[in-house]
This record gives sequence, C-alpha cells and structure tokens, in this order.
Amino acid sequence: MLIFLPTWIRLAEAWLEFEQVLAHGLATAVIFLGLLLIHPPSHVERPSTPKPYHLAGAVLLVATTLIWGLLELVRIDTLAYLLLPVGLIATAWAMLGLARTLAFLPYVFLLSLSLPIWADLVPALVDLASIVVGTWVGWFGMTALIEGNSITLPYGRLLIADGCSGIRYFAIAILLAMMTSILNDYRWRDWLITLLAAITLGLIANWVRITVLVVVAYETDMQSEMLSDHETMGWVVFGAFILPALYFSPVRRRITKPIVPAENGINYKKGIAAIAIAAILGPVALLFAQSTASVKPEWELNLPDFRQVQAGKLPLPITIPSGLNEQVWRSGNTWISLAQSQKKSTTEKLVPYLPQLFDTSVWHIEEQLEPGLKVYRNILTRDKVLVAQWYKVGSRKIWSYRNAKLLQIPAALAGETRFALVTIQTFCGTKDCTDSLTKVQTTASSVDSQN
Repeated sequence: MLIFLPTWIRLAEAWLEFEQVLAHGLATAVIFLGLLLIHPPSHVERPSTPKPYHLAGAVLLVATTLIWGLLELVRIDTLAYLLLPVGLIATAWAMLGLARTLAFLPYVFLLSLSLPIWADLVPALVDLASIVVGTWVGWFGMTALIEGNSITLPYGRLLIADGCSGIRYFAIAILLAMMTSILNDYRWRDWLITLLAAITLGLIANWVRITVLVVVAYETDMQSEMLSDHETMGWVVFGAFILPALYFSPVRRRITKPIVPAENGINYKKGIAAIAIAAILGPVALLFAQSTASVKPEWELNLPDFRQVQAGKLPLPITIPSGLNEQVWRSGNTWISLAQSQKKSTTEKLVPYLPQLFDTSVWHIEEQLEPGLKVYRNILTRDKVLVAQWYKVGSRKIWSYRNAKLLQIPAALAGETRFALVTIQTFCGTKDCTDSLTKVQTTASSVDSQN
C-alpha cells in the first residue's frame, strides 16, 4: 500500500466527499477490511494446485509500479486508481504465490467497487434507460414524444438525467452480490451468475422506477409531489427487487480445517525483494520523468474573415471551466471558440477535467456526420447547429476527450505543456446541414493550419 501512497491518499479523499456516484466508497472499503478479518480467503489445496510463480508476481509488481509512476506523472487519475487493485494482486502474488492470490481475487474485486470510476458509466446507463423506458412508455399507449433522454408529455417534460441513471442501485446491487459470493465461498461460475443476476435486478429496478414516475406524471398532469421528491420511492422499488433475491439466495457454511503448514514454508524472499525494488522504482521513476519544459506562448488565430467577439455568445452554449482561457471569433453565421490552458507545475494536469460541455436537457445530438462533427438540435426551438470540435494536446490533435487524456503521456515525455479545446459552430439550413458542412470543414482546415 505504501508503494502507491499518493493515489491511495487521493482515493481516501474521494471517499470522504460522499459524491452521488461514490457514496458507497468508504463503506465498501470498510466491508473489504471486515471480510478479511471475519471471513479471510480460504485456500483449498488440490492435486493440480498451480505453482506459486513468485518471480512472475514480482515482475508484475515492478511493471505495475513503473506504469503507475508514468500515470502519476501526467495525473491520469482514473487509470492510476485502476492500478491500485492490480498492485494488491501483484503484491499478494509475489509474497504468497499464485494459488493463494487466486483465493484473494474476489476480495480485491470487491474493493475495486470503491474506485471513482462509476461516473464514466453514467452516460451509457442514461442512454440505456432512455431506450428501455421509452419502449415501455410506448407499450402503455401514452401520448408522449420521446427524443433521446427527453420525454415530453401533454402537460410537461421529463428528463432522464444523470440522477436517473440508477448508478447507485447498480453499484449497491453489485456490492451485495460480491459480499454474497465471498461469504458463500462461491466458485467462479456461481460468482459470475450471482453478479449477472444482481446487475440485471439493479438495472430493471431503476427502469421500473423511472417508468412509474412517467405514469404518475401522465395521470396527474405533472402535479404529483412524487415528481420532485422520489428518492424514497426509488429505494422502495430497489428493495422490492433485491431483498427477495437475497432471501432466496443459497447459503453455504464454510467447513474449517486445521491449517497444515507447507513442507518448505512460504518463501517470502522474492516477494520482499520485489516490494523493495518497486518501492524504490516508483519515486525514482517520477523523479526522472519530471519534465523541465518551459512555458510557451499561447496559440493564436489570425483569420481574415473573422473578428473577435465576446466569449460565451455561441449558438450552442458550451460550459468552459475557469482554468481555460476562451476566445471567440465570428464571421457571419459561423463561430470559432478557442479555449486553452498551459501546465505550469508538476501538480497540474496537462488535460484538465472537462464537465458536460452542452446542456443535454435542451440540446439533443441528432446526427454524427464524422468524428468530431455532429448536428445538435434544440428540443424547445427545433433549431439545428452543426458543431465541429477537437482537442489539441501539445502538437497532437484528437477528436475524443478520452483519447486526449491518454495523449498526455507522450506529450509530457516530450516536454509539451499546452492544451486547447477548439469548437466551430454554425446554424444549419431549414432542411438539413448540407450547405453548412462545407463552410465548417473549410474553417476547420484554416484553424488547424495555424496551430
């Protein structure tokens, strides 16, 4: 644990914030420690017990430490968090051997549920809930216009937002399944069946909850108090699905046997040596990887047909974090937004955190023409805006924010410190965006050639 101490500290701070997507984090860590004490891993010796392979575990630990050091250098927190359970597995493998590490895996998987990775699942869960609930609403024969995650009823509109993703029910269902599997000493097949059943119940419970809200809104003309305060109802629906499953799940009692020491005991020498090497390599790798790059001038745009206007006046408003310096240019019905920042210290991130850039409750993605080029439609006014957007990480251009985070690694090693978010917007015609497409593509080429 001391090898990856900076990441563990940030993880503990995330637990104590009790955000919606990680409200279960601290409780999960406590459950992990409690299960290790009251129900430790049970290793059953078999005729075909795998060889310990301490050396393979030691190599894995050293490799994990080096990769972690690189991720810490560029502060890709999500991947650094994911390496924490890998580090635990590698340490156990180096110290205790392969067979005992396999018995420890379910506990590590349970602890992994406390990592702050759940926010990345929210958009997919929202999209899935929108599809399922929209289908169910159609089965009820209600008069409703369903557009993405927006459901418009005769007397109002409901939005399946991030809070309706069901991420809490999803996470708690998986946690309960993991606890059940560990306490019953399930083999891998039973473990997977239990996990899949829990995931299915958690998702269905959330879909039923949203459908109930839509039906109540429809029948009460959007006047029911449940629409503004449905937290308790959600947990009641979740409990109606998960409690019977827990009650009827099989229970197995562990048969304790006297511990018979191995003939040659456990060889800790290789494991201790690997931990010592990893503990040294981590800080050393961070020290040597620190870039000595100097501050560079900001990117500038000089397009003859465009004039600089006030920031924030875009057809489709975007949310720019305070750490980015935004400039906006306009030519007719075309706007260019350049929001950039520069890494000035080792504690800063080259690619900053970017929240949801567009208001998804108003703007709906109607079509993606090509990577980085999308058509957005305003649900209320029916206006369409063609948007081209890309990211610049140092000298590299990428369309995806997720891939931009990964580009921090080669950019940091090359001593590059600049980041920019480039957005080009223009209104579409009354029928389609064909006439606007050429204009946006030409403008994008001109912007790209200057940076």
